[in-house]
Amino acid sequence: MGLDGLGSWRRTHYSSEIGPELDGKEVIVLGWIRDIRDLGGIRFLILQDKEGTVQVTVPKDEVNSQVLSKVDLLQRQCCVGVRGLVRRMDKAPGGAEIIPEEIRILGVAKHPLPLDITGKTPAEIDVRLDARVLDLRRTENQAVFRIRHAVLEATRRFLVDRGFIEVHTPKIIASATEGGAALFPIAYFEKEAFLAQSPQLYKEQLVIDFEKVFEIGPVFRAEKSHTRRHVTEFISIDVEEAFVTAEDVMKLAEDLVQYVCKYVKEKCRWELNVLRRDVEVPKVPFKRLTYDEILEDLSDEGMRIPWGEDIPTPAYRLLGRLHPYFYFIVDWPTSLKPFYIKPKDEDERVSEGFDLMWRWIEIASGGTRINDKELLIRRLKEQGLQPESFKYHLKVFDYGMPPHAGWAIGLERLVMMLTGKENIREVILFPRDRFRLTP
Repeated sequence: MGLDGLGSWRRTHYSSEIGPELDGKEVIVLGWIRDIRDLGGIRFLILQDKEGTVQVTVPKDEVNSQVLSKVDLLQRQCCVGVRGLVRRMDKAPGGAEIIPEEIRILGVAKHPLPLDITGKTPAEIDVRLDARVLDLRRTENQAVFRIRHAVLEATRRFLVDRGFIEVHTPKIIASATEGGAALFPIAYFEKEAFLAQSPQLYKEQLVIDFEKVFEIGPVFRAEKSHTRRHVTEFISIDVEEAFVTAEDVMKLAEDLVQYVCKYVKEKCRWELNVLRRDVEVPKVPFKRLTYDEILEDLSDEGMRIPWGEDIPTPAYRLLGRLHPYFYFIVDWPTSLKPFYIKPKDEDERVSEGFDLMWRWIEIASGGTRINDKELLIRRLKEQGLQPESFKYHLKVFDYGMPPHAGWAIGLERLVMMLTGKENIREVILFPRDRFRLTP
């Protein structure tokens, strides 16, 4: 099949703009054939673009032979341009249809397609991910990633309004600064380097210059866990602020979550309707539960965890039933938190670290950071890390490091919560996990 050129054609309207008020107007629409229905004397083409779908109606006795011959060549997912007249039609989606005067085939689709782009025939997630671009044509996926876009838009708006500046830090680093077990080594010319686990150390350093910084960018974890909430590459929303403590940035985090939920509820009504979701705007402040209180809750339910041990997944699932909304877990044992989390002055066994939970899933982690160089060196040694590996970071503490605090929110887990998806791969365009490196 030969392709037609776009030529001088340019889109005059998106599908969502085709309505009865345009009755009799000539339009040009561009998109892909989502579905074809042939009723003998009349055919219906459903054309999909980024705004939705519009019906192109082809009555054999009303259109020219060139249009009929082009329609005979069309299959689902062909890329086309249609020039025609809008006709009011109450039964058509949006109350109007297009009667074509000319059709141009701009891109062909090879059949059979590996997936049903209408979504009527379900497929397993691995099959869908193998043909991800086609999978993303489904209306449900369009809704998921529009919501993801809205979350990013809201997050940036919120943080900029709070006086934060957006930064971007290196994703290729020289040393395994957060403990080497979960880092990806890479060949960097004649040296070994690593993909960054987080922008943590860089964003701490930047509070000296800008006081309030945030970064939205990819992070990499050599995560061997193959679960519905773990992947090896994801987007982290990182915040760091000078002259504050954990409590201040906890307030910032809950205000952000509230703002994002409100923004999505107001701006994504069509998307939420497609997903059959309703977003409840949470009230703040969220509950603060200490690590000790969490252990008591679990013990009351017959699950005993010794003090100082991490909370396993079955325990988190139980907590999700006990606390079915947002809550913070605070006052974690210092030994369970990264070296840069500040121990409490009154009891160094307990840290000023926190986790923000939604039911049983951790959405964010953060805390007050250490700004005392000697204490930081001691904490490095306590965690079996070599201070020499952190010499460039430690040097910054000689430049007047202020008290500071921050957190990191996993974008995909937040989107999972908003969309109701149970597998994190559903909210990533091209997910990477232990077994998936393509497409």
